[in-house]
Amino acid sequence: VQLKESGGGVARAGQSLRLSCVASGSNIVNIKTMSWYRQAPGKPRELVAETTQDNDNVNYSDAVKGRFTISRDNTKKALSMQMDRLKPEDTAVYYCHAVGDELTWGRGTLVTVFA
Repeated sequence: VQLKESGGGVARAGQSLRLSCVASGSNIVNIKTMSWYRQAPGKPRELVAETTQDNDNVNYSDAVKGRFTISRDNTKKALSMQMDRLKPEDTAVYYCHAVGDELTWGRGTLVTVFA
């Protein structure tokens, strides 16, 4: 499985961005949980949001709860995350992650939020 993220960029605080991740390769059907992680400069990578195969079990970190929305489209083999009311502290590289037959990471997409 390969994961490719897109949608990062620069936003002002209060604005919105939408991240997308597309899965390709073999054994895509075996992917169970898909997640977004982020890593800010000088900080460890942290879980932002995760969803199970049918979007029936979704979890968010306290830092983004109520502002970010994760969703998964299995027909398109895609994961997305709508990020609203962005804050400067949301600045980070965002990574797509999949758990299936193996653990897979995308290469990341940079989100920069300025005040």
